[in-house]
Amino acid sequence: MTTGAAIISAAAQRSILLLSFATFASMAVQRICDAMLPELAREFSVSLAQAAQVVSVFAVVYGLAQLFYGPLGDRLGKFRVVTFATLACSVGSLMAVFADTLNQLVVARVLVALGAAAIIPMSLAWIGDTVDYEQRQETLARVGLGTTLGIVGGQLMGGLFTDTLGWRWAFGFMTLLFGVVGGLLWVDWRRQLAAPVVQHSTQPVVRPGFVAQTLIIVTGGWSRIVLLVAFTEGAAGFGVMAIWASHLHRELGLSLSASGAIVALFGLGGLLYMMVARHLIRWLGERGLALLGVAVLGLSVLVLGFSPHWGPAIPASLLAGFGFFMFHNTMQANATQMAPAARGTAVSLFALALFMGQSVGVLLAAILVERIGSGAVMALGGGVMFVVGAFFSRALRRREALMHLE
Repeated sequence: MTTGAAIISAAAQRSILLLSFATFASMAVQRICDAMLPELAREFSVSLAQAAQVVSVFAVVYGLAQLFYGPLGDRLGKFRVVTFATLACSVGSLMAVFADTLNQLVVARVLVALGAAAIIPMSLAWIGDTVDYEQRQETLARVGLGTTLGIVGGQLMGGLFTDTLGWRWAFGFMTLLFGVVGGLLWVDWRRQLAAPVVQHSTQPVVRPGFVAQTLIIVTGGWSRIVLLVAFTEGAAGFGVMAIWASHLHRELGLSLSASGAIVALFGLGGLLYMMVARHLIRWLGERGLALLGVAVLGLSVLVLGFSPHWGPAIPASLLAGFGFFMFHNTMQANATQMAPAARGTAVSLFALALFMGQSVGVLLAAILVERIGSGAVMALGGGVMFVVGAFFSRALRRREALMHLE
């Protein structure tokens, strides 16, 4: 087999590095509010569930925007869309700095979500166009370094800034970050216009209408499974994770910065997975990665939810991230191959399902916390992730048959 290094050009590798910076910023701005929710509730005199709107509304807008960005990326160019979306996020983050009410902050988060919505899915779709499937999961894992570091950075910065300089400084930092990364993307995009990146996909370029593209995807047996699992993953995984820092703060008495730091280890666990992903992919295969990943995640979340001391939460958060990204990386690879002729739309629908699930998960978690406690909610999320991961692992056996029927 030809090595990934021989297939991926130096120019494409530089572009992939810049996309990693953009995905870092996109994921960081998604998770940056998690650790500051208790402080936002206190400052704006609202309940935790109301303060959680800065997370849940962000996820809803992020998901719905996929209906726009998928076809746009397929027509105007995915890298171009990522570039302008990143610059737009800088403007929205600046508005968040000066928000005087919760409603104003939510509006600013909506504007950021409209830009951030394009970054990760269009980056994945661009990689799908550029890298052969045999090397794609490894490449996605390398790009995933930006995403996982974004989780680490978002959780950590949210708690650290809130405990020290104040939560507004967190958004100020994001304003600067998006501006710098957007500028670098702009320079690389201009370079691509002068010397376009060679694409290795052998699929014919087709430009059907948006409705036709969507119908091709959602009516396929395998595509429906991927989208359903993505929705559940968003609800039980990313959605429930929004309360982890609040759980450590309320139940174990940790500061917001300490809680954010422990939860940030989730992203570090993902980073560790990305470092060894190449070997695990070859050793376990997609089915093994999915099943083992959710098993590790489920057990780790049980420890996080019910440990009476903060000590075990440290390795548990780390292992939870390692297991989660074993599963999520497998999902990403399958999302890029649902519809190669309309890859931007396909990956955007995947992101739509993922983040609509996240919005549902955040709202349900905030409501259930008041009734059954945060530990039980976290355990419930871990259990659901194990079930859906086992289902997807079994479904992978029938992938080829289901795709041939589409």
